[in-house]
Order: sequence, then C-alpha cells, then structure tokens
Amino acid sequence: MNYVRLGKTGLKVSRLCMGCMSFGTPGGATHPWVLPEDEAQPFFRKAVESGINFFDTANHYNFGDSEKITGKALKSFAKRDEIVVATKVGLRMNDDARPNTSGMSRKHVFDQIDQSLTRLGMDYVDILYVHRLDPGTEFDEMLDALEAVIQAGKVRYVAASSMWAWQFAKLREMQKARGYQQFVAMQNFYNLAYREEEREMMPYCVSEGVGVVPWSPIGRGFLAGNRPKDGQATRRAETDDRHHSYFGSEQDYAVLARVEEVAARLGVKPAQVAYAWVLSKSYVTAPIVGTTKLGQLEEAIGALDIKLDTEAVALLESAYRPRAVTGHN
Repeated sequence: MNYVRLGKTGLKVSRLCMGCMSFGTPGGATHPWVLPEDEAQPFFRKAVESGINFFDTANHYNFGDSEKITGKALKSFAKRDEIVVATKVGLRMNDDARPNTSGMSRKHVFDQIDQSLTRLGMDYVDILYVHRLDPGTEFDEMLDALEAVIQAGKVRYVAASSMWAWQFAKLREMQKARGYQQFVAMQNFYNLAYREEEREMMPYCVSEGVGVVPWSPIGRGFLAGNRPKDGQATRRAETDDRHHSYFGSEQDYAVLARVEEVAARLGVKPAQVAYAWVLSKSYVTAPIVGTTKLGQLEEAIGALDIKLDTEAVALLESAYRPRAVTGHN
C-alpha cells in the first residue's frame, strides 16, 4: 500500500479510502442492502491487513449505525493513532423532517459531533466533512461552528463534499480571512461516467493544494456492471434510487462498454479498470471504496497495481459527453 499526503497537510493516507456506508442495520436503515456488524468485521480486518488506514463514514449513514459499527471494528483491528477516520455532518438523522435534525447550524454541528464521537467510541475524528451545504444556514455560522469544534479538540481537520467550485472557493477564502483552518479536502462525485468536476473543481483543488477524495469512483457499481443493459441487476442496483437517477443513459452504457473492453484486454475486472482510471489522475488523493462483498474490496486493492497506458485512457475517455451537474443535493 502506498501512502500520500492529504493535500497540503502532513496527514498521510492510503491510496484507497474504505467507505463505510455499506454497514448498518438491514431493513431499518437509510439503505436496505447494508450489512450488519458481524458481516462487516471481515471488511475492516481485510482493509487494515492490506494497509488501508483511511476510513470514511457519516452520521447520516443508516442514522448512526455505520459509525457504531465502524468504531467497534477499528477498535478491534487498528491502532487509533495509525488510522485516519472521517465522518460527516449535515444530512438528516431520521425518516421525517423534524426541525434541527439536519443542516449546518451551530446547534446541529455541536450536537452531532458529540453524538458521532459517542457512536464511534473515539475522542476525536481526524476529518469532519460538510456532507452538503445547508441553504438554511449562513456560511458565517457554519464556518464559526466548524472552527469551534476544531478548537475544542474534537476535530483535527475540516473538509467539504459536492458543491459548486465557486462556493468552495468562497468558503475557503472566508476561512482564510478569519484565520480559521481551511477545508483540506474535497469529497466529490467523480468517475468515468461523470466527469463534470474536471471543469472547475479539480483545477481549483490542484491550484490550492486541496486533497481530492472522490465518492462513487465506480459509479455506484454501474461501471462494475451491476446493472447490465440486458440482464439481471444486483440487489443494490435494484434498490438504490440514486443509481437509477445517476446512470442508465445510452452514453453511460457506451462508457461501460469501453471499460469492459479494456478489462477484457488486460484480463481484469471492469471495476478494477474504473478504479485504475480514477487513480491515474494526479489530482486524486484516494477514491472511496464502498463494498458489500469481500471480493469487491479485494478487487479494489488489486486495482492499485493496474497501470493504464495512454491508449487505454484515451479509449476509456472518448465516449464521454458533457452532462448535467448532479450530486450537490
């Protein structure tokens, strides 16, 4: 496993980040296909044994269950000072719209960081992400709250996820002007079938030395072939509403065909080609790997050894056409 700096920080993270959205309580969670605690344990063991030291969860994932499972597993398999744990705040924490149970208000940020630390069984998190911007909270209030949890020792670094590049730039300039810790990373939607981030966000992150930790690097499994054009979709693909809203156009299937062609040529899995393409981008720090089968995690780790030549990259990218920006909500 190789390790790189997260942006300009001195924090060293593995080239793969293990996503923990897949773990929770089946049937009663935000995602019906999640794995319970006993089935999640082997994933954490495999990740740690393979050298992965970067773990990503969120308070919203299965309404806290993901954090609970993540914290217990990491306590069993890893040393706290050797791993980097990220969680998020902002999205709803229940099935209804009760007030103050979502957003980026000072109250919600303070409440949720304490609850996240309790669920994780940790004294601090290394990275706290703004899961999404909250239109009901002013930037000033949000940034003040984030700086306060850093100063309280509950958070080491703050980061952000999918938003417009101008918003991210404005927020970081506001932080700088106030003498606050600036966002050190951007967790954005990026893969072979969705490349709109290359227009503004990626160049900005390169210019400012911001780490890039893409979510959905294999398109929620679409680029692994979990929803073939003529065939049976996997359980996750069938029950994942966002999967259907994000992918499924003729262009998406044209991209998938190129992925499968390169995979066949190299004798590897399509998912590995999709990971290898994201990893080939110099501005990417560590893509987030979300899995529901142990073999999928092993494939992602194997993708680290796949080097795509310029011909393969050109073929993979040639089917892409501009598409509507998505993933910000």
